[in-house]
Amino acid sequence: MTETLTETLRYAAFSTDPAGGNKAGVVLGADSLTEDEMRAVAADLGYSETGFLVALGEGRYRVRFFAPAKEIAFCGHVTVAASVALAERTGLGELLFETNVGEVPVAVAAGADGVLRATLTSVEPYTEPIAPEDLAEALAALDWPAEELDPAFPPLVSCAGSRHLVLAAATRERLAALDYDFDRLAAFMTAHDLTTVQLVWAAGPTVFHVRDPFPVGGVVEDPATGSAAAAFGAYLRALDLVPEQAELTLHQGEDMGSPGELLVELRPGDARVRVTGAAVRLPD
Repeated sequence: MTETLTETLRYAAFSTDPAGGNKAGVVLGADSLTEDEMRAVAADLGYSETGFLVALGEGRYRVRFFAPAKEIAFCGHVTVAASVALAERTGLGELLFETNVGEVPVAVAAGADGVLRATLTSVEPYTEPIAPEDLAEALAALDWPAEELDPAFPPLVSCAGSRHLVLAAATRERLAALDYDFDRLAAFMTAHDLTTVQLVWAAGPTVFHVRDPFPVGGVVEDPATGSAAAAFGAYLRALDLVPEQAELTLHQGEDMGSPGELLVELRPGDARVRVTGAAVRLPD
């Protein structure tokens, strides 16, 4: 049934603690809102992204995502938050989100701990190289010396709904020391149609710590980034850095005091990437 009243909800995605994860706005019944009104709501909430949902039929929704500064093609943490919000209202099961990048199936299930977790399946991913001069500009904007990159993880642009430049730090200390030129990095990312820069450090073969500068959205850093997690899964597979069947754990937000956990699954014979996370409603 189509939503008839607009309702704005607030969730923390990729966390079971309202103090952690990535805060998301979820606007149900957004049928009557204009694009300018969606922008205004997203800017007023001030989260890295807010999702606007229009019900199309049983379990099917049109979704648009807005950061405070612009519309975003696809947002993973809002997808997780919105899916959990819908499941709390209508029950567990399958959902289908029609986004600007295509259809994104989502399954919501309850774990043995009773926590609701949503698993999104990305659109078909792709990767592409980055030119040496473009890499040099990205590193200059980040103030990261090239010798502090991890050579085991070469720089690459990866997309599983939105584009991210993947850069790997050689040490946890390098990842923690994030202090970049906001305007310079925003200009570089805009020129290359990047949503974030996915900064990673390998804590083990399947465990990574990640950070995502997000100046193009008007936000210094995104605390937990589902679209970048999907892109990173596609990146690892494209470079044969993980087995064909793999389950990855990404820790994000720790350096911001808002820790979250993103689970990434790769399946043999399926190029799409699955990203799973919990979400919890924020206190009113």
